[in-house]
Amino acid sequence: MKIAIIGSGYVGLVSGVCLADIGHQVICVDNNPEKIKTLKKGKLPIYEPGLLELMKANVKKKRLSFTGSIGDATKQSQVIFLAVPTPPKPNGDADLTYIENVSRQIAQHMDSYKLIVEKSTVPAETGKKVRRTIHLNLPKKYKSGSKIMLDFDVASNPEFLKEGSAVHDFMNPDRIVIGVESPKAEKLLKEIYKPLKTKVLVTNIASAEMIKHASNSFLAAKISFINAVAQICDRIGADVLKVAEGMGLDKRIGRQFLDAGVGYGGSCFPKDVDAFIRLSERSGYDFALLKEVRGINDNQRQWFVRLIEEKLWNIKDKTIGVLGLAFKPNTDDIRNAAAFEIIQLLIAEGAKIRAYDPKAMDNARKVLKGVTFCPNAYGVAEGCDCLLLLTEWPEFKDLDFLQIRDAMAQAVIFDGRNAFDAAHLREIGFDYHGVGRGKSL
Repeated sequence: MKIAIIGSGYVGLVSGVCLADIGHQVICVDNNPEKIKTLKKGKLPIYEPGLLELMKANVKKKRLSFTGSIGDATKQSQVIFLAVPTPPKPNGDADLTYIENVSRQIAQHMDSYKLIVEKSTVPAETGKKVRRTIHLNLPKKYKSGSKIMLDFDVASNPEFLKEGSAVHDFMNPDRIVIGVESPKAEKLLKEIYKPLKTKVLVTNIASAEMIKHASNSFLAAKISFINAVAQICDRIGADVLKVAEGMGLDKRIGRQFLDAGVGYGGSCFPKDVDAFIRLSERSGYDFALLKEVRGINDNQRQWFVRLIEEKLWNIKDKTIGVLGLAFKPNTDDIRNAAAFEIIQLLIAEGAKIRAYDPKAMDNARKVLKGVTFCPNAYGVAEGCDCLLLLTEWPEFKDLDFLQIRDAMAQAVIFDGRNAFDAAHLREIGFDYHGVGRGKSL
């Protein structure tokens, strides 16, 4: 099938490459000329495990191409996925300007039946607005009063990709959700995803849009819940790892997303929680639970800094090492990363920050000022009064901690992801502090 993906960010690029890999003819579109130039050179503007090799293979097979022209992509494709950014406005609403602009351009270049599919995370009823925008902007030759003489469909197909494992998630989905208005749109989308053997849930468009918001908000709620539990564990001497394990053994609850730490970040959870709160308010419902989920997450970083201050007494003029800057491992994405807020809070208290991340250093240098970036973890530890783990990259678990200890001014570790072996670090002389591990443990 001939497919266009408009927007070549994390979602669009992964979706486009993977759709090409399962046999479709895909054109990835972006309005950033530098990004298109990079892609045409066989390079990626992002880091995502396994994506580069897959992209090169499908370009070689001539199933994948890149362009900056929405018009050309529209004319050459039957199905057009919208994967453009929907960033939050100051009030929490999703900014749908890109969705509207792209819908308008698609309409102006349509000359045959098209299926326009929302892939971006959008609030409920966006599908109606996309349909209306296309309707209003079709060329005059396809309109006679209120009558439209060019058939098209709008659908919703939310993505459930996790950065760092996005290729695997696309190829091995738990489910595929399609929100449609016609049998034709349903048939086309089912045909596209036929190679992926999984459950296909067919709904109306509003339900598909809601499924994405509800799913991400529920996962954010699990994270905030276990972080609240972690604070209690610290106060009473319980170990949140054992608490989470005990909870997770209940099949009704499950262990996933019960990992206490310094809070969730990234481009999805914070934005989607805010957007769902705003959507609820506009519908007349006060989603107080989600507001508390957001509040707990915001507080978690400040609480972590207070723990550091409690141990170091004064933060001013202390040298603090930071391991991990990306919002999660296996990505270079720094959007809403917990590390950034914690670093900024520490700098505001007068701390000197040394930092390292395996993949996110270039992105971090563009926005983090007053930080000394080091070539590796050992450089970060040099002369530090304490070391913070803020992104649980696998390589950090394999460090020579005796060398780390000897390089530090004080052998103090704050494990913001509960990733290290606390007993081993204490045995070799570290003053170890996890999240919710109980101060007496």
